[in-house]
Formats: sequence, structure tokens, C-alpha cells
Amino acid sequence: MSSSQKAIQAGILLIFLGFVLVFLGTILSAGDSGGNFGGVLLIGPIPIAFGSSPEITSTMLWAGVIIALIYLFTRRMF
Repeated sequence: MSSSQKAIQAGILLIFLGFVLVFLGTILSAGDSGGNFGGVLLIGPIPIAFGSSPEITSTMLWAGVIIALIYLFTRRMF
């Protein structure tokens, strides 16, 4: 199996995993009426975090940094 085929399979797996995580997050937060929210916008490997409180924003920022690092390390593998 060539490296391009491995990269395509890894990409498809990551897309599927993303859909599953969004679906699970929606289900798990359906009962939460706290009104807290947060997210990460990745522009290339640069994370931009936002949230309704400083705690959520810092958590989202760390999640974005971890995602960016995973991206940078896996990009060098393929």
C-alpha cells in the first residue's frame, strides 16, 4: 500500500471520527441547559478559540493546540 493510499484512508477515518464526535457531543449536551458553549476554528494549523466563559475558552484553546500538533506531526509522516 502506497503512502498516498494510507493518507487517503487516514483522511477518511478522521472525517468519519469527526462526524461521530459531533454527533455524540450533540446527544450528550442535549440535556444540558447551562448555556455554556465554546469552539475552535482552525485556519491551517493555527487555532482560534472562543467560548462563553474564560474556562471554556482556555479549554478550547488547549484542544486546538493539541489538534494542531497532531496535524503537524501526521503531516510529516505522509
